[in-house]
Amino acid sequence: MSVVPNVLPPAHGGQLWQIAAQYGIPAERLLDFSANINPAGPPSSVLSAIRKKLDEPATLAMYPDLELVDLKRAIAAYTGTQQENIAVANGFVPLLDAALRSLKIKRCLLPVPSFREYRNTLENAGVSITPYHLSSDEDFRYVSDAILNALLKHSCDAILLANPQNPSGALCDLDTMQQLIEMAAQSSIVILLDEAFIDYSPDSSSTQRSIEQRNVIVFRSVTKFFAIPGLRVAYAVSTPSNVHAINPFIAPWPIANFASNAVCIALRDEIYVEESRLANDRRRLSLEQDFARLKVATYPSGANFLLLRFSPDANVSFLWERLIVEEQIVLRSCANFEGLKSGHLRIAVRSQLENERMIHGLERVLANFGG
Repeated sequence: MSVVPNVLPPAHGGQLWQIAAQYGIPAERLLDFSANINPAGPPSSVLSAIRKKLDEPATLAMYPDLELVDLKRAIAAYTGTQQENIAVANGFVPLLDAALRSLKIKRCLLPVPSFREYRNTLENAGVSITPYHLSSDEDFRYVSDAILNALLKHSCDAILLANPQNPSGALCDLDTMQQLIEMAAQSSIVILLDEAFIDYSPDSSSTQRSIEQRNVIVFRSVTKFFAIPGLRVAYAVSTPSNVHAINPFIAPWPIANFASNAVCIALRDEIYVEESRLANDRRRLSLEQDFARLKVATYPSGANFLLLRFSPDANVSFLWERLIVEEQIVLRSCANFEGLKSGHLRIAVRSQLENERMIHGLERVLANFGG
């Protein structure tokens, strides 16, 4: 089986059908390390609830609750907030778009490297973008004074951050983030904070700050941590006035009955939450040790993924393809992360057996091609 020439990697992780078609490999044979989904799979409580709902005709015959009261109540309980602090949509992008339009954001500082949908959503909302390059020498961490200087220099009225940062996994501690929030507030600058992976490092969440300070909107995902990305549920947390302004920009009935019910059940599964965090910490540490043995550098991460840095002479695009063709393993190409130098790949933290298979496969490919 030969490598397909001039094939561009998918724009997002988890696109196994596209890769299967490109390389002529059945999708079910591919082991996916490109999407950062909890390897435990959905909580058993969620699967049981969905099966039960299938036997209830009203699940499909009734419109979802327009106000999503039960869902917002469950999210509020999980985050220690109130229903009036919660806005819900079928993914992060529509929530960010609603926030940008409701707050009339004009110029946003965008630290890079970053998730590509940040720029796409900002551009679609008519927001001018000023890139701010994070330093790999500082492990892509946020430095509050330097960021504030950039915000003021470029007359930005907002900044879009991620904690943990994506693709690096860098975790910003609560004190540093609070300092940045307070400094920004003094200049009426809005902090748009994506906490899609904060469930793995909840002590660093700024969710509580967002209900107290009007210049902060926190965005969180349910589907990654609880392994239900097919249900498309995300939420924003902020002051009641910000939420009230955001809601009219979200299309009505954004969440289906199945999804709402599943999320309500998932958020109450405390055992699943704790076990997932502990397992991720343990497996991530094991992977860091394995990569050190292979002389592949990793950055400190507070999420369920690791950013890998290969030697300068490594052909990372070729390595990515050989892993697919020879080992049926899909890593996340980082070619479309703005501001990230070549030589990087990203991997999700999966089960211990799957992680071992990936490490052994990578070891074989590196040995064969001198990476």
